[in-house]
Amino acid sequence: MTQDINAAASGWDEARPTARLILADGTVIEGRGLGAEGVAAGELCFNTAMTGYQEILTDPSYAGQIITFTFPHIGNVGVNEDDLETVNASGASGVRGAVFAADVTDPSNWRATRGLDAWLKARGIVAIAGVDTRALTALIRDKGMTNAVVGHAPDGALDDAALKAALDGFPGLEGQDLVPLVGATQRYDWDQGSWGWPGHDAPGVYGKRPDGAAKRVVAIDYGLKRNILRLLTSAGCEVTVLPATATAEDVLALDPDGVFLSNGPGDPAATGDYAVPMIKGVLEKKVPTFGICLGHQMLALAVGAKTAKMKQGHHGANHPVKDVDTGKVEIVSMNHGFAVDRDSLPATARETHVSLFDGSNCGIELTDRPAFSVQHHPEASPGPQDSHYLFHRFVELMDRGSGDAGRGSK
Repeated sequence: MTQDINAAASGWDEARPTARLILADGTVIEGRGLGAEGVAAGELCFNTAMTGYQEILTDPSYAGQIITFTFPHIGNVGVNEDDLETVNASGASGVRGAVFAADVTDPSNWRATRGLDAWLKARGIVAIAGVDTRALTALIRDKGMTNAVVGHAPDGALDDAALKAALDGFPGLEGQDLVPLVGATQRYDWDQGSWGWPGHDAPGVYGKRPDGAAKRVVAIDYGLKRNILRLLTSAGCEVTVLPATATAEDVLALDPDGVFLSNGPGDPAATGDYAVPMIKGVLEKKVPTFGICLGHQMLALAVGAKTAKMKQGHHGANHPVKDVDTGKVEIVSMNHGFAVDRDSLPATARETHVSLFDGSNCGIELTDRPAFSVQHHPEASPGPQDSHYLFHRFVELMDRGSGDAGRGSK
């Protein structure tokens, strides 16, 4: 289908389209461009969160993707320097493009330092507005995530040949290791704590590591989000971050009380080629280990399980996940297009959490090693805080040392 809003062709007094979104099945959608000029291809997904568009657009787990926002009003609170989730020095999250329903308005929020349009342009993110995102979401729901290309030309001179070439040249996410695009390239330390309203619980906008932090944690950066580091710090951890290519020897040389495996983008099987040997080495030493998102998938691969591409993926801040031990249902943030195949889990790994949307695996715990992981994002940002307790569970696991992983109190 093609939406024609070209004034010359239709006779309507409407502006010429300045952006075009083309899907792999040939669907063409025209609209108003914003953000960076040019052409960007990626996997098209949709996100159902009603808040936190800046955090979403700076989440490295979205590398290689074009994000359709189902909430109609995006950009109305502008952007600021505090709500970035990317940690790497370049500030690049890897997001290729964005799709909005309504035009982006001038920001109206006391924290805003910039408008979304200028911010997108500065970050090289191509965007299109004026799209029926409900229809687009329904298409993705029915047919699955698809490759797509978005182009933006302020003068409306869109080059269809260039768009098609970019779409044809995009290989998709299966088999792709995208961690090198967004992960750390060298070691660094982190001591910033959780965000708090100025003048209330926090001494400033962000807290600091508690005095005498008791636990030394090595965090492996596959595309790490800032709020994960902040919550580890606030839970009483002294955090050192290492690149995804770190070896078991690199990690163990720091004598950690625990190892954290971060979120990240791409196909976990591809990243596992170099990440799994390190994790196996850490598990052999029975170092307490906690993984989130891609880190969850890496832990599963390290014990012999498999991962698989999902049809639609899970992207949003309103996903129900059930703790199979307690029966408790948590509303969580999610962002992943691959999942752990529960049928491939070995006898030494048991399922701890499941999605109530589609029943897919959302957590495991090892029975012979002090290690656990979850597919969802307990750090949220954006999203609910139902799962913050998992960071304290990790600290409790480290308190018990290299014994049975158990199940920490909530």
